[in-house]
Amino acid sequence: MRGLNFWRRGSAALPMLVAALLLAGFDATAETTNTLSDAEIQGRQLAQQLLQQQPATNFAQHGVLKIRDANGKRSEILVKCEVIVTTTNWQSLYKAKFGTNATDITTLVVTHCGADSNRYVLFENEQTARIGIVGIHIGMGLSGNRTMIPFACSDFWLCDLGLEFFHWPAQKILKKEVKRSRGCTVLESMNSEPATNGYSRVVSWIDEETLGIVQAQAFDARGKLLKEFYPKSFKKVNGQWELEDMDIRNVQTGSRTRFEFDLKAP
Repeated sequence: MRGLNFWRRGSAALPMLVAALLLAGFDATAETTNTLSDAEIQGRQLAQQLLQQQPATNFAQHGVLKIRDANGKRSEILVKCEVIVTTTNWQSLYKAKFGTNATDITTLVVTHCGADSNRYVLFENEQTARIGIVGIHIGMGLSGNRTMIPFACSDFWLCDLGLEFFHWPAQKILKKEVKRSRGCTVLESMNSEPATNGYSRVVSWIDEETLGIVQAQAFDARGKLLKEFYPKSFKKVNGQWELEDMDIRNVQTGSRTRFEFDLKAP
């Protein structure tokens, strides 16, 4: 099974997670390379290589979030994912449909502008607004640790959809390892100022051939494992392999969300 190869439709690609990567440099105030270890230099180089991938054209993808919350309650939410590429930037839109009314939609817009950081804007509907996050307003721009909030009441946070951890300055290669039958480089991304309820570090298994994520683990501010992410199955569409579904699991609460994609051939 191939890892997730972002931007390339077909090579086990994940069309939904196009909010993941952008052409971005690291913080200008970060340490210069002569103060870093070889593992840290190589980690930054790998993260930068991942950041240099981008979508070539507009496209749309439909799917469903299948959620099992901490109490075992199950729900399903339809989602439409879109990529819009312009001459100056590109956007990833995630539209979650909660009801029959036209307003029953939660939308996340992630804008990528060259060397600038991701910009997140979340438009909540009445249902998802009840999660009661203090200080978060409808249509409010978000960044950094403030992106560590749920999208559509699922286990996917905004930062997960944007893969913000690849933008953190502290990147380090831990080792080479076979994971799920794929040769991988294990990349550790460190958050220098983790929020109490956010990620302090993320460990990703990067497929050496496709540069896709084979598996990832996120740790909380205390260093305890918080979430696990991994692609589940793939389907051949028009002669090309594409991701059919992926899971993200909160190991501390027991909740789990599966994102299933509609891969019907056009």
